[in-house]
Amino acid sequence: MPPTSDSAVTLREITPENAEAIFALSVADSQKHLVASNERSIAQAHFEEAAWFRAIYADEEPVGFVMLHDETLCAEPREAGYLVAWRMMVDERFQGMGFGWKAMQLVIAHARTRPGVERLQVSWRQEEGNAGDFYRKLGFVPTRVDEDGEQWASLDL
Repeated sequence: MPPTSDSAVTLREITPENAEAIFALSVADSQKHLVASNERSIAQAHFEEAAWFRAIYADEEPVGFVMLHDETLCAEPREAGYLVAWRMMVDERFQGMGFGWKAMQLVIAHARTRPGVERLQVSWRQEEGNAGDFYRKLGFVPTRVDEDGEQWASLDL
């Protein structure tokens, strides 16, 4: 049975058994310039000590992907006090069903468990179709625009 907006959302580890299903998830063509593919993100995560990444499930169906930059995972943390929501996507077939919102609530709850972490940061490209409104509704407050033109925002935990 396909997931519905009432489906329970969970964050799960990516394993050899579910990796192909996560690789197959994709945003709409009009959004592809806004977020890296899951394959690229997972490859980057395997070379970054601070990466924490999970599949987003609605009931038993994989529907998205999220990845954090978490310095508390490093043997020698460079900067403490915050996490960065590095990547977040929901497959185009499941957008508009509330899964991204529910997943970010779980990410925020996870961030609150990390030692010494006081805020969660995100960024988005300032292009049509970006996730800025989504993050503002979650309580993220814009803080700066970086040298690449990305808008950064922060949520106090």
